[in-house]
Amino acid sequence: MSPTRRAFFALAAFSATIGVAHAANPTMFRDAGCGCCLKWLEQVKASFGQKAVVVNSTDMAAVKDKQGVPQALRSCHTVLVGGYVIEGHVPAKEIARLLREKPKGVKGLAVAGMPMGSPGMEHGDHREAYKVMTFGSGGQRVYASYAASGGAHAH
Repeated sequence: MSPTRRAFFALAAFSATIGVAHAANPTMFRDAGCGCCLKWLEQVKASFGQKAVVVNSTDMAAVKDKQGVPQALRSCHTVLVGGYVIEGHVPAKEIARLLREKPKGVKGLAVAGMPMGSPGMEHGDHREAYKVMTFGSGGQRVYASYAASGGAHAH
């Protein structure tokens, strides 16, 4: 099989995987070298009691592009659940709120970067402040803010 043909079939399989990922169980796309992703996933699974599919990807930029994750909101992993895109270290309670409220114009939630103290990024008592952002046709807005002290409040 020619390299071009092999690449075509690989891309087709990748696209099919992403399309199926909107099923009931969360599907996580991650770089195999990133350990914090699995720490985050364990917390989410503990909260939701769901099994998750983990897909190790060599091209996370393509996954994020396909799912419409804005460049400024990107992080280390992308999760598809309940028809939404979850980018980065979003706390499980914010995902549950999103799935319950189903806000119009929202494609997903994101925590940009990898803030210390966010789920999966815990290291002792040190916590950085971070925001959970919505993104989609309704633009971007703050969904929840987490203070450096670890408290949170919704907007």
